[in-house]
This record gives sequence, C-alpha cells and structure tokens, in this order.
Amino acid sequence: MNLDRELVWLITGVVGVLVVASVLGRLLKRRAQTEGAKATLENVMARTRAWWGMVIIFTLAVLIGKTGTTVLFGLLSFMALREFITLTPTKPGDHRTLFWVFFVITPLHYWYLLDGWYGMFSIFLPVYAFLFVPMRSALAGDCERFLERTAKIQWGLLICVYLVSHAPGLLMLDLKDYAGQNAKLLFWFVIVVEISDVLQYVWGKTCGQRKIAPSVSPNKTWEGLLGGGLSTVAIGALLHWATPYTALQAGGMAALVVVMGFLGGLVMSAIKRDVGVKDWGHAIAGHGGVLDRLDSLCFAAPVVFHFTRYFYSVQEVTQGF
Repeated sequence: MNLDRELVWLITGVVGVLVVASVLGRLLKRRAQTEGAKATLENVMARTRAWWGMVIIFTLAVLIGKTGTTVLFGLLSFMALREFITLTPTKPGDHRTLFWVFFVITPLHYWYLLDGWYGMFSIFLPVYAFLFVPMRSALAGDCERFLERTAKIQWGLLICVYLVSHAPGLLMLDLKDYAGQNAKLLFWFVIVVEISDVLQYVWGKTCGQRKIAPSVSPNKTWEGLLGGGLSTVAIGALLHWATPYTALQAGGMAALVVVMGFLGGLVMSAIKRDVGVKDWGHAIAGHGGVLDRLDSLCFAAPVVFHFTRYFYSVQEVTQGF
C-alpha cells in the first residue's frame, strides 16, 4: 500500500485528536467538582485509552497493505461472531455446524475477498453458507427449537462476517482516478463511522432531551442524532480530499454512514435487550466487546461499499470486482 502524504495527514490528524482528548480529559477530571462529573470523565478517558490501542492496531494493518487489513478484519469478525454466539447460545447439536462456521466458512469468505473474487465474495455467505448451516444442523438430528437455533447462526454470519467484510472490501475496488489510494478511503470510512458514534454520544449527553426509542436504547436522543449527525457530515465533507468523492458527495456518503450506523446500533441494542445484557463482551476496556465497536460499521459498510462500487468504479470492472 502506498504511504502517500494525504494518508500520513489522516493518521497524524487522528493521533493529534487523541493526544488532545487525553490531555484535556486529565485536566477536566482534576477540576471536576462532583462525583457524577468525575465518573463521566473517567468513562471518556477509558474510551480514549481504548481508542489509542485500536488506532495503533488499525494503522499498522493499513500500512502493511490489503493482506494485513483483511487479516485484521477477519480476526475482528471471528471475535465478534464468538461474542454473538456466546450471548445467543445454541445447543450441542449445532457444535459441528459452528465448527464449520468459525474455521471453514469465515476464513474462506475472507480468502475470496483477499483474492478479489467479487462473485464469490458477494454470494458465498448469503447463498451457500445460508443453505449449508440448516442442512448441517439437520443432520445432527436435533429438532428442538431448530428454526431459532439456525437463525441465530445465520444472523451471526451475516452481521459479524458478511457485513463487516465490506469495510476491507473498499481496498479491492478499482476506482476512477484513485488507483493505489484505497487505504485513505477505508481510513475515511472508519473515521466517519466512529466519530459519528462519539459525536452523537457527546451531543446526547450535553443536549439530549427527546428519546428516540427509550425501550431499546435509552441514551439515544433526537438531539444527539441530529447534532452528532450534522457534525459528522461536516467533518466527512471537509475530509473529501482523502476520497474519490467531491465535498458534496463526501457529505452525502457521511450522511449515509450516520443513518445506517445509527439504525445498526439500534438493531444491535434491541438484540442485547432481548438477551438481557448491556455489552456484547469485555474485550476492549472502556468499550465493551468487539461487536459493540462494530455495530455501526456492520450496517454502514455494505451501503458505502456498493454505492462506491456502482458510481465510482472504472468501467472495466463494472461486471467484475
């Protein structure tokens, strides 16, 4: 992957923001007067510390190139799928199916992505794996709650593997006047996804009054969505120089990320409410589990991927990858 000047600017900018957040968090915590303010600032500082680790790992993967990035996202999918299956348990009759899901189907899907085989990448999970899972489980002979158990595995594959894999899929696109620069597009996408979550949280904490779906996610407010969303759109548009989009198009793509990310987070919150947990796991200190960090990305990645592929790919690859 070419380490061009604009990619360096992106990485430097993210590191700069984290430095400012770390210093500012410590200063504000020292001046906090109430226990509530101290607790909130400690939560923010924990999130910032977690972000340092995630940014370092993600940056190293991007610098290595598409192989490193694909492997990283493959591992994230594996960990997220493990969290999903752990919190939506199946039965012993599904163990052999799960072995195939974790150790054959997931790696094979990411291999198709790394190989650039768009046809298999796009249909392997939603068609062949979708059919394989119930057939393999049926062979185990356990019919109790069969539909529910099968649907859990299929949903886990769809969310944690198929949808997530569209993020590194951005590296494989052959885009007009953008050859060798896809790492910047992926970096832009991840920045927009995560900063949308952060800004919605900040706006919601400071201005939030009207709850959107209190029974699903009581912390999500209209003020947080609109304030954080508009701020994210502005940032996405300002960073258009790192993408194949114009400023207006980058703003539109950022708006798609905001909407899909918000709805994705709402869906995943509904699942957590259903199973009675607050977080998917504890893999990331201050952030819950891996799937807690990927919930917005899951729903935004395929939309951005296919919009970009349809409107910005060079003509020769319109029928291929």
